[in-house]
Amino acid sequence: MTENAPAVSTATAPAAGGRFGGRGLNVAIVVAAAVTVAGLALWGVQLSGGMAQTGMRNLDSWGLYITMFMFFVGLSAGGLIISSVPKAFGMEGFGGISKVAVWTSICCTVLAIGFVVVDLGQPFRVWELFAYSNLGSPLMWDILVLGTYLVLSVVYLWATLRAEAGKVSPVALRVVSVIALVCAVLVHSVTAWIFSLQQAHDLWHTALLAPWFVSSALVCGTALVLVVVIALRRAGYISLERRHLERLAKMLGAFLCVDLYFFGCDLLTEAFPGGEGAETVAMLVSGPLAPFFWVEVVGCAAAAVVCFAPALRRNGLIVVASLLAIAGIFCKRVQLLVGGFQIPNLDYAFQANAMTVTDWEGGFEAAYQGLVYWPTPLELGVALGVLGLGALMLCLGLKFLPLGSAKRPR
Repeated sequence: MTENAPAVSTATAPAAGGRFGGRGLNVAIVVAAAVTVAGLALWGVQLSGGMAQTGMRNLDSWGLYITMFMFFVGLSAGGLIISSVPKAFGMEGFGGISKVAVWTSICCTVLAIGFVVVDLGQPFRVWELFAYSNLGSPLMWDILVLGTYLVLSVVYLWATLRAEAGKVSPVALRVVSVIALVCAVLVHSVTAWIFSLQQAHDLWHTALLAPWFVSSALVCGTALVLVVVIALRRAGYISLERRHLERLAKMLGAFLCVDLYFFGCDLLTEAFPGGEGAETVAMLVSGPLAPFFWVEVVGCAAAAVVCFAPALRRNGLIVVASLLAIAGIFCKRVQLLVGGFQIPNLDYAFQANAMTVTDWEGGFEAAYQGLVYWPTPLELGVALGVLGLGALMLCLGLKFLPLGSAKRPR
């Protein structure tokens, strides 16, 4: 029996890999492509009818699209950081996850850029951003850094693949890793500065926002890598020792604690007696944004418990904890964007009408009862189409790029 055991294990490895790359993956590619095409059609409707078809108005000029932009920038930065840190500092890596993590990072970066594009009312004028660029604007910083980040991510993946073939030296790969790591941190910091440098919005104007964005990126990026890697490991696509999964889970728990700590510091500063942010905290804790607040706090705390408790660190619970962490960070983005428009720091003259608020029939008071902004079905459809593009890229990469490993996971 001892002599036959390895033969059984070896025989099952190709079957698992075959199942992964077979009919199921092809069906996923077709479905993702169909969703992408449907999203493009809805985007065409949005372009022809104008942005008035969305729930965004003058006082809520950003909505679902920019929320998703912030969210996916975080997902992309976290994935690249997890992949590049071990190489940059000469540390032990996480087995065979590096290439998969970088590819998910590239897909998320494309999604982030896609959400910016669909948010533009006139996307065919995007060339004006470069022809008449204002280098003193954080928006321009973000465009430059995000474009550089995407190119660096592709170069980093190419260098990793070439290094495995012995055609790129370890020193060169380490240099690329350091540059990619710096850019990954910078891209999320610049995204945070777009909001934190706006003095007119109370919830945004804080120096804590940039490090908070980086910690959130580490949370959701690590969580996404864990979900993808556990699924691919089960399918036989990659080989990964159990100890690497446990190390990633512990790291996720630590990142969650840091992120919750930043949130607690911000809430204490705002709500301390005599502070000016009591209204903001009340809006989050017991106001219209309370469901998002409590999903984030409770979900992230529960995820941290799973990550730190050895008895709970089983694959199924790790996936649940990772999904809770991702949902929590998404809720944080909703709170930040929608809440930032609710309580302005500056008073200014305003007239309520159909083009300025979403619920104007009852007057100014009625317009601000509950959430001012909520995405329309058109926005949800376009967003789903962009997500379909990301799923399509991920599936095509898993099918045609050498991201996996031939060994069966232990």
